[in-house]
Amino acid sequence: MSLTFTARFLTRTTGRIPHNLGLHGRVLARAIASSSDGAARTKSGWGTLRRLTAIGLVSGTVLGVSAFVYDARAGATTAASQQDGRIQSTAASSRRTSASLSELVRTYVVFSFCSVPALVDWAPSILAALTAVPGLRQVTEAVVRATFFNQFVGGDTAEDALPLIEGLRAQNTGCLFAYSVEVDEAEASGATKDKEAGASTEEGVHKHVVRETLHCIDVAADFEDRYARGHTGRRTWVAIKLSAMVPDAESLRRFSKYLVDHRPQPRSPIAFPGCPLPTDLDVLSARAGSADELTAADIAALRELRDDLVMICTRAKERGVRLIFDAEYSWYEPAIDAFTLDMMRRFNKLPRKAGRSWFHAGTEEAGMKDVQPLVYATYQAYLRRTPEYLAQSMTAARQEGYSLGVKLVRGAYHPHELLAHPSTSAPLASPTTSSSLSISPDPIPPVWTSKAETDDRYNACVRTLVEAVREDVRGRGKQGCPSIGVLFGTHNWDSANLIVEELVRQGLATANSDGTVTVEDAVAERVTMGQLYGMSVALTNYLVNRVHSSSPFVIKYIPYGGLSEVMPYLSRRAIENKSVLRNGAAVEERRRAAAEIWAKLFG
Repeated sequence: MSLTFTARFLTRTTGRIPHNLGLHGRVLARAIASSSDGAARTKSGWGTLRRLTAIGLVSGTVLGVSAFVYDARAGATTAASQQDGRIQSTAASSRRTSASLSELVRTYVVFSFCSVPALVDWAPSILAALTAVPGLRQVTEAVVRATFFNQFVGGDTAEDALPLIEGLRAQNTGCLFAYSVEVDEAEASGATKDKEAGASTEEGVHKHVVRETLHCIDVAADFEDRYARGHTGRRTWVAIKLSAMVPDAESLRRFSKYLVDHRPQPRSPIAFPGCPLPTDLDVLSARAGSADELTAADIAALRELRDDLVMICTRAKERGVRLIFDAEYSWYEPAIDAFTLDMMRRFNKLPRKAGRSWFHAGTEEAGMKDVQPLVYATYQAYLRRTPEYLAQSMTAARQEGYSLGVKLVRGAYHPHELLAHPSTSAPLASPTTSSSLSISPDPIPPVWTSKAETDDRYNACVRTLVEAVREDVRGRGKQGCPSIGVLFGTHNWDSANLIVEELVRQGLATANSDGTVTVEDAVAERVTMGQLYGMSVALTNYLVNRVHSSSPFVIKYIPYGGLSEVMPYLSRRAIENKSVLRNGAAVEERRRAAAEIWAKLFG
């Protein structure tokens, strides 16, 4: 038997080093003993790590389940309080189609993420880092597609979104369709000024957006032709963003700065970004070089934009599809206002009849032939100018004889507006924004700093607009051509109920004994309500169940586009959810999903 074997055998069996092995044997035995102790310690260390890992997993699972149970109970309580006493009609409620379990789980995951402000703040940077690593990019994109993309986007193409639109129409809900390409957050914050190489070519990205918008109009019209009667009751509309239709969005910013500096001052001052004038686009018809602030490339791009908008509006008029010109950052807004007003004056023109004033000129034939209003401007309640701007817009439309289209929203860029203005940028520093783009000459930011102020202005505009609709319906008769149309975009329960109650109060809707209201066709042709796809499902279902009309009274904003194209939109959705978190919007969405998951599993 060898010395090594003997030393190992005696050491392991006796537990001590034998003295009769000699010096060499004892040294060898000590080495063997030390090795055995090390192996034992290593084994013990791995065992401790496994135990800690198991404890962590169990603790995390317990905490996650506890949080989910709490959310489910809170969501059920909230849903009961929202519905209590509002609608007792089971027939109305039965129209609602329940979401699948996978959709509810996705919603819960997405809004749980939105409930962590730090994650939302750093999400663009995290995504940029992950997508820059080969291998991780595919995994990251797959995760984003399975969560945020499927939650907020209708599909990669217009055709991909058709099953969703069909499902919504089956629930008496319309669609505001949009090819969702917008300025990236980095560009909007001034972090980068360079476009991709393809965007500067003759057939650049902006021309692709124009072509896709025309295609979107055709898809919407083909779908609507199967449901609507003539050119009324059509509830598949199209939204466009002007910043995506120019080679470089900086052209819009420079044009906005030019307008702010050169527009004649109104008698009653209006806060930045002011009000558009019919003369705003005159500079595009003047000789090159007449505006030092605008380059020849700017003038060419803006002229091309006007021509493209005429082409888009012409197609929309031919196909009977309403167009929503979305609002954007305030430093683009003067330019956007100018183009929107120009298109509205061209394509919302009301028919005139000899010997009669414009507001009695509509006829049943004209009302059935043309969609009016065709072009809608977006009014953001968080802008300080909005009440005066809305009043000025209504006056100008009456004087010039065109129909006014109004999309009233609170506003989607509030954090960026505060960060961009020098007076509020310092205390709100962020890793994804800067203060270099503001063109406002006012010492205070263009937006209200508190949500309560925005809510007050939104609700005041609701009352003003419903009154204008009442005057239009009574002045023109039920079959007349509308001189005003309003899309109320809101995710706020109080504002949504205010709109419905104002319609009843002003005689535009009839209250029923079961808590529902009935809206006539003449009113439904002038008033619509909307929410973003993927958000406020409970509110949308509530409105669909409560408001009865022959055509959908509620529409959902449904963007579509490739994953890389809609990333800026998805980033803004996450940030917007964070911005309303203090009022519980994202938390309510998460809890609603949890309550419905619980009901499906254990109800």
